[in-house]
Amino acid sequence: MLILSGAFTIFRSLSIQRITMALEHHSVENLFTGVRGIAVKILNRVERTESYMEKLLDYELRHSDLNGQDKALLYEIVHGVIRWMGRLDWILSGFYKGQFSKAIPVLKNALRVALYQVMFLDKIPEYAIVNEAVDFVKKLQGQKPADITNAVLRNIIRSKNGLRYPDPNENLISYLAAYYSHPSWLAKRWVERYGRENVEALMTANNERPTLTLRINQLKVDRQEFESLLQSVNLKYSVSQYNKDFYKLQILTNIQSWQYFSEGYFAIQDESTGMPCLLLDVKPGMRVLDMCAAPGGKSAYIADLMNNSGEVVALDKFESRVKLMQSNLERLGVGIVKMVATDALEFEDELFDRVLVDAPCSGLGTLSKKPDIKWKRDLLDIKKLTPLQTELLEKASSLVKVGGAVVYSTCTIEPEENFGIIEKFLDEHKNFMLDDASKFVVKTVVDENGCIQSLPYRDKMDGAFSARLIRKE
Repeated sequence: MLILSGAFTIFRSLSIQRITMALEHHSVENLFTGVRGIAVKILNRVERTESYMEKLLDYELRHSDLNGQDKALLYEIVHGVIRWMGRLDWILSGFYKGQFSKAIPVLKNALRVALYQVMFLDKIPEYAIVNEAVDFVKKLQGQKPADITNAVLRNIIRSKNGLRYPDPNENLISYLAAYYSHPSWLAKRWVERYGRENVEALMTANNERPTLTLRINQLKVDRQEFESLLQSVNLKYSVSQYNKDFYKLQILTNIQSWQYFSEGYFAIQDESTGMPCLLLDVKPGMRVLDMCAAPGGKSAYIADLMNNSGEVVALDKFESRVKLMQSNLERLGVGIVKMVATDALEFEDELFDRVLVDAPCSGLGTLSKKPDIKWKRDLLDIKKLTPLQTELLEKASSLVKVGGAVVYSTCTIEPEENFGIIEKFLDEHKNFMLDDASKFVVKTVVDENGCIQSLPYRDKMDGAFSARLIRKE
C-alpha cells in the first residue's frame, strides 16, 4: 500500500509539473499576439524545426482574428524577413555585441522583424518600430535583452545611410551572399555557372515579391467570358507570352475568396507548371499517367488539354494529399482523373500513351514564392535527390507504350537534377530518344539540349526544367 501510495505521489507530482509546464507554454504563446508577435512565432518555428514557412503562415492566417490589412502585413513581414535574412543578419551582426548567430531565437527574430520594417517598409515611423520591438522582447525575455534590442536598432537607424557590405572586388561570394541574401554555397555554385552579372539578375528576381498567375479552366469558362470577369472587378492582367492559358495579375489580391475561384473557373498556378503539360502533347481519348500528382495542378491542366476525354491516372503516396487533390479536381470540374494512393515506384498497370514524372526536387527555381527553401537546402540535398529522380524516370519508362512519350520535369535550375538525369538515362536506354521541346513551346525557354529550362530573371516565371523522351521500341 505504501509503495502504491508513493507511486501515486510521484505520478501526481509529475502530472502537476506537466500541467505547470503546459500552462507556462500557453502563457508564453499568448504573448505572441499581433502581427509582429505572430511573425516572430512563425520565424522561430521555421528556424528551429523542419516546418516550412508556407504552411505555418497559412495556418496563422486562417486561424488568427487579424483583420485583412494586418493579415497582409503579416504575410509581407514573414516573407520579407526570410527573403532578406542574409542581408538583415549581416547588418545585425555588425551592431550586435557578441555573436548574433548565437543569440536566443526570440531576440534574433524580433530584431529581424524590426529591421526589415526599418529597411524595407515605410508606413510605420522608425521610433514606433523600435518601441514595439523593445516592449515585445521585454515581455518575453526581460529588461536586459530589451535594452540590447533598443541599442542595436537605434545604432543601425543612426548609421542607416552609411551601411557597408563586403567589397565584391575582394570577396565576390561574401558580397553576393550578404547583399542579395542567398547562402554562400549557392552564390559560389551559380557564379561558376552563370557569371556575376547573371547571378545578380537571378538573385534579384528571387528576391522580388511573386506575381500572381492564374490558369483559365476551359472546362468551365471560355477565354472571352473569363477576361470579361477579370475586367468586371477591375483586375488588371496580361496574357502570358509563353502560354495563352495563363494570366498574370498586376496586383495581389485575396483571389481565393472570389466566387469564380470556388466555382472552378481558374486555378492559381505558375506558368512554368504548364510547360511539361504542353510537352506531353496530349490528345482527347489518350491514357495518361501523372506519377507524382498532388496537389493536382498538372493533372487538371492535362485533363483540360484533353477536353475531359480519356483517362488520367494520378498517383500520390499519401492518402491526405490524394484527398486534397480530389478536392481541387472536383472544384475544377475534372471528370477523367482517377486518383490512386500508392508509391509510384511500386505502381503497375497497362501501358500509357503519355507519362509525366514531375519529380521531387530541391525547388531552387521557386525562391521568389518559397524563400525559406534557400536556407533549408544544401549541396547534399541535391545529391540525395538524384537517385530517387533516376528511379522515377526508370519506372516511367517501363509504363509507356512504344511510340509514346515520357516527360520528366522539375522546379529547379540545378543541372544534376535536370539534364544530368536525362543524359544518364539516355546512355542506359537506347530505345528512347530525346525529342526537341521547341516543337511544343516558345523557343526562348528551350536550351541547347532541346529541353525546357526557364530562368526567373530571364523569363519572369519560376525556374523549371522539362524534357520529352520518346520510346522508339
